[in-house]
Amino acid sequence: MSEISFWSNLSLQIRFILLQNRQGKTRLAKYYVPLEESEKHKVEYEVHRLVVNRDSKFTNFVEFRTHKVIYRRYAGLFFSLCVDITDNELAYLECIHLFVEILDHFFSNVCELDLVFNFHKVYLILDEFILAGELQETSKRAIIERMSELEKLE
Repeated sequence: MSEISFWSNLSLQIRFILLQNRQGKTRLAKYYVPLEESEKHKVEYEVHRLVVNRDSKFTNFVEFRTHKVIYRRYAGLFFSLCVDITDNELAYLECIHLFVEILDHFFSNVCELDLVFNFHKVYLILDEFILAGELQETSKRAIIERMSELEKLE
């Protein structure tokens, strides 16, 4: 098997990313696979039930249908990614942490209300970071510089 065909057979993709508060209110949802609206609500409900009731002594990875959800709690928000079952969990935990660091830097100590009232900026940051379900940029500095450039255009 050639190296090219080996990598082309792998489907390393983020299926969706969710930011939810403890009450289950979804503050950000980005889907990279097509789902019906009713299915999206069902997924959001199921993921929230999985992560909010999970004991903190367990890992931040949980099987979800035929995939796995990697999540992390920051204050009252749960950041959840759904990925393929064979993907590297620690890489995605770092991905979540980097996203939170970028949000924290951009909003100067981010809180849930920043996400609600500036959702368009949060989606913009997410699109600089993850594109079509794949991690595009891992440099915090590069993303922050790009966001500063976009802020100047407004």
